[in-house]
Amino acid sequence: MNRLGELERAIMEILWQSPEPMTVRQVGGCLTNRDLAHTTVMTVLDRLAKKGFVRRQRAGRAWHYRPAESREAYVAELMLTALDQAADRHAALTRFARSVSDGEAAALRDALQALSGGDGS
Repeated sequence: MNRLGELERAIMEILWQSPEPMTVRQVGGCLTNRDLAHTTVMTVLDRLAKKGFVRRQRAGRAWHYRPAESREAYVAELMLTALDQAADRHAALTRFARSVSDGEAAALRDALQALSGGDGS
């Protein structure tokens, strides 16, 4: 899994928040706290498309970009990639489980129960 650089992450945050696909100009307009050239935003979006983070579709003369996956899917992939780095996956998972809040632990239990068919087996 490719990790996102700082500018790539900022652009992905904009796309994840948008209900509709966006043009380069629209994305650049949302990056108000940065002084970026239009071509810089275009290059980063092109790179994100090549990495598989965004999908693009031609609409007239402009490309429209949208996330290929949700933010949650990206974070889950990061978690799995990090878990792959552990020599002892069981120990890493146990340590992770001890560090989450009660609400997060309940969400994990609910997800695991749903995956096992909901009957606790």
